[in-house]
Amino acid sequence: MENDRLIRYYELLEQLLTTMNDTDDFTLDKLNVSLAELCKLFRVSKGVTEFYKSTSNEKSGRGEVFVCYDSGEGGREVMGRRIVTKSMAVAKCRVYMPADAEPLTDEEREKIDLILKTVLSFVGNNKLQKMVERLTFYDDSGYRNLRSFMRYIEQLNEKKRLGTHTAAYFNLRRFSQINQEIGRNAGDMVMRSYFTMLEEVIGDDGIVCRVGGDNFVAAFDDSLLIDVLEILKGVPVTYDASSQKRVTVSASTGIFRIPDGFVYEDPGDIMDKILASTKVAKNNESENIVFFDDKSVAVNERLADLHRLFPQALENDEFKVYYQPKTDIQAEEIIGAEALCRWEHKGEVIMPAEFIPILEQSSDICRLDFFVLERVCQDIRRRIDEGKPVVRVSVNLSRKHIMDADLSDHILEVVDRNRVPHELIEIELTESANDVEFKEIKRIVSELQQDGICTSVDDFGIGQFSLNLIRDIPWNVLKLDRSLLPSDTDNPHSTRSVMFKYLVAMAKELGLECIAEGVETENQVNMLRSNSCSLAQGYYFDKPLPNTEFEKRLDK
Repeated sequence: MENDRLIRYYELLEQLLTTMNDTDDFTLDKLNVSLAELCKLFRVSKGVTEFYKSTSNEKSGRGEVFVCYDSGEGGREVMGRRIVTKSMAVAKCRVYMPADAEPLTDEEREKIDLILKTVLSFVGNNKLQKMVERLTFYDDSGYRNLRSFMRYIEQLNEKKRLGTHTAAYFNLRRFSQINQEIGRNAGDMVMRSYFTMLEEVIGDDGIVCRVGGDNFVAAFDDSLLIDVLEILKGVPVTYDASSQKRVTVSASTGIFRIPDGFVYEDPGDIMDKILASTKVAKNNESENIVFFDDKSVAVNERLADLHRLFPQALENDEFKVYYQPKTDIQAEEIIGAEALCRWEHKGEVIMPAEFIPILEQSSDICRLDFFVLERVCQDIRRRIDEGKPVVRVSVNLSRKHIMDADLSDHILEVVDRNRVPHELIEIELTESANDVEFKEIKRIVSELQQDGICTSVDDFGIGQFSLNLIRDIPWNVLKLDRSLLPSDTDNPHSTRSVMFKYLVAMAKELGLECIAEGVETENQVNMLRSNSCSLAQGYYFDKPLPNTEFEKRLDK
């Protein structure tokens, strides 16, 4: 190179280095100005820098592309360099020249190669990389994010160590309720403490990352599985050190123990497995940790199918309302019924335990509840018009309705449109899960009472707010959960028998109707009589019946 161009080269190179090291006033525009001048000096028509967060992203072309200079002349690639950083990120630089440009000399190629090395070194290891690292691999709250997890998995795969690790996806159970009960700030502290517990157990032998909200993902050495599971099953977490206030935090978790010889080609190879298992865990009240296997995949696919089929099934009238009679055991007659739902799809009857938890995950459950209410009102109105006897029918409403400020109006609209006397409809609500829901339930029950709609508390006795619920809210009916009903093996002095006796007595003293659910044996019926509980519901009397069969019972 002639002296003037050589001097200019070193001036621009010094300018480039100064820009890169100016931590206080660094901008990509300044960097591009220096690189553009260098491109012009060497007859380069285009200079491109690429950054990929992982090698798999590089293969699929998912990354950042910076064009530092483009004269618009097009051309062919004449030189390029590529590096892989310690974090498994990939940086590449390429330069292009017009087809008719004078070829680069060996000296020019050396000078351009130095520039490429300098740029890649800066992108890969210095300030820009640190900024990109923070923005790319951490969320706004400072938790490692999903990209961090993917990078860690790819590092294990590169080292051929996936087969010694376990992957997990977990969702903190009922965390929205924790936030409501102790406040958002304290909830954030609880989440951070729980996360830290897992990090301390896993240490340098794995990683824990936040996917978003109260969802997390982790990968760790197989030897740590038992210790990690102990935390995921549930541990007390302190949120107020001064008063030692604590809450118990557990997680619905999907686990995949990566086998030896596992072939990893795409992040979905692992994520699909732990997500499928987590969905099964979230729908399982008795077991919150599910290990991946083919069965869990089949269950998850079944759940997804049910959710997808729901809108069309509702339109096609596949949901049928069944009625389970409520019996006065003294008079031996039907005095009411509970409306239940069955899904009849292509000759198969899908039971509520299978589809209700799926619909509860969205507003679909609200659509189904009002569908049932509509059908109940239609059936009652038809029997009234036919001059046939009718009884009060109870309809269950999901907790999803509770935050609807106009729920009472919506219920009354259906009842009044079908010209059904208010006293023939009973709305069943389950026990409150927290103070916020408790206040809303109180509002709804009070509004319905004012309009003559009967209300009942379902599954009474299994929640933490039971006594407050009947003390502060004006229910009409108390439905005792089947778990409170003494079995045939309980003697009159057993804990369950004594509790049942006094719950019935308390309900009567408060002026509440009291009905026992899950009555299945003659001994239980006799026990109800001896405790002056005259109302019962259960298989001893009748299972849930299609409407035609239920009406035959009424007509008798």
